[in-house]
Amino acid sequence: MAFVFFAYFAVVSIVAGILTVSLKHPVQCGLALLALLLHVSGLFIMLNAEFLWAVQVIVYAGAILVLYLFVLMLLNLKTEDRYFHTKTPYLLAPAAMGLGYLLFLLVRSPFGGAKGDAPAAAILQQGDAHAVGIKMFSEYLLQFEIIGMFLTAAIVGAIVLAKTPSIAKHNPDR
Repeated sequence: MAFVFFAYFAVVSIVAGILTVSLKHPVQCGLALLALLLHVSGLFIMLNAEFLWAVQVIVYAGAILVLYLFVLMLLNLKTEDRYFHTKTPYLLAPAAMGLGYLLFLLVRSPFGGAKGDAPAAAILQQGDAHAVGIKMFSEYLLQFEIIGMFLTAAIVGAIVLAKTPSIAKHNPDR
């Protein structure tokens, strides 16, 4: 029975990922991304990683996707020709081969299955969220702060780009 659920989540995740990068309309791409993120969270449930499931649903499927759609609304894309992908079929095969090669390298690398330093008994006793929280706020605090600053700068940049009038609109010589 677990194989059936895994096959469902895996196949729908792959199809949704392909649709995310190949659909023409950005809102449709966002909906395909939502389906992808929710099905990946289903894979986390199958791995008994409830904390990662919650992070996947709340942070990625909730906050990041809403941020993506908010930026799309700020950019005000109205014409179809702005996001018409004519080269997608030609780029799909090399991209798939490159991804396959990267996965092959990952499986063969010594870093592909690195084990954590916490014993399994301690994680089962304290819980996933506690173990991840201790690790995150002790060893990796600086990295999370830097990522937070990058995300803030990206939001400010998107707002500035959306609010800045185009040069062509104000220059009649162009």
